[in-house]
Amino acid sequence: MNEDIQQYIEKYSEEIKSLFINLRTLIFNSVSADIEEKLWAKLPSYYVGKKFVRIIPFKDHINVEATAVIQFKSELSDYKLTPKGMLQIYSNQTIPEDILQQIFIETLLL
Repeated sequence: MNEDIQQYIEKYSEEIKSLFINLRTLIFNSVSADIEEKLWAKLPSYYVGKKFVRIIPFKDHINVEATAVIQFKSELSDYKLTPKGMLQIYSNQTIPEDILQQIFIETLLL
């Protein structure tokens, strides 16, 4: 993990850190391209060229910012979507891995 992101995530609870690591791993496992991991505007971001996914931790949930989230709105009906089209995953929710894999592929590769 990028050192800046490692330091950034340390301030969160173990639940949020675990959720973050699982989402980060899912990004890397979903996309076969080289992914650049860095903080952008103090937010953990994952780039393939100019395309990106952001994993934004909060006290009790994580927002996933990816352009393809909105395309899977109906499949994500058990989750909250923000007005800006970000997926919110709370620490007590399971990660919708299959759907997120598709979202990460659509966002970063297509």
